[in-house]
Amino acid sequence: MSFTFKAIDHIQLAAPKGSEEEARNFFIKVLGFKELEKPENLKKRGGVWFGFANYQVHIGIENPFSPAKKAHPAFEVENIHLLKDHLRNNNIHYIEDDNLPGAERFYMDDPFGNRLEFLEWK
Repeated sequence: MSFTFKAIDHIQLAAPKGSEEEARNFFIKVLGFKELEKPENLKKRGGVWFGFANYQVHIGIENPFSPAKKAHPAFEVENIHLLKDHLRNNNIHYIEDDNLPGAERFYMDDPFGNRLEFLEWK
């Protein structure tokens, strides 16, 4: 093939109308992402963008909204046990999953019910 995939530019998750502040609280205060400035011409659509390292997570407004229960992004984490401690200290529920050989991982929902996976390769 004459083309090459280089990276995933961003992940988009959906959220209900008016949920930007709740998204900020979760993705910035709980997960430690940074908010990214949306281009001016996209701001009118609502939603909010976040980033960490070279990755972006876009929260887009969907009406009517339905959370992604099976489809999900997976975030590779260093020191996953410290993330679990942090989530427990913030009363955030997660589900352990030991079905992927060589990885410690868990699932949780964002505030809107979208499934998120976190894993650390051993």
